[in-house]
Amino acid sequence: MTNRISREELAKEIYFTSYVKGIFKLRSGKVSNEYLDKYMFESNPRILSAIADHLCQIIPKETQILAGLELGGIPLATVLSLQTGLPTVFVRKKAKEYGTAKIVEGVEIKAKRLCII
Repeated sequence: MTNRISREELAKEIYFTSYVKGIFKLRSGKVSNEYLDKYMFESNPRILSAIADHLCQIIPKETQILAGLELGGIPLATVLSLQTGLPTVFVRKKAKEYGTAKIVEGVEIKAKRLCII
């Protein structure tokens, strides 16, 4: 574990780092004047490490592989992999149309227990 901070302190850090005001079109198509930009906290190594410290505690014991969903789950799965020693895979929104044409990149997942991040 790295410099462990409380959940409350971490929530404040995430808020102050990632909360923005403006005009934002959401995935649903709705418009909001508030937005939580997860890439702002995921790109901050101190916050990302603190998040992983907390998430490590709730990864199911039977997990064999961490699966990071494109794109926001990939940094989290990677740092969790570093802290837990579990391998990780990266899951695309759709299979790429060239090369191996995979939807899941990384180690083989067949018959394995995944924790989706």
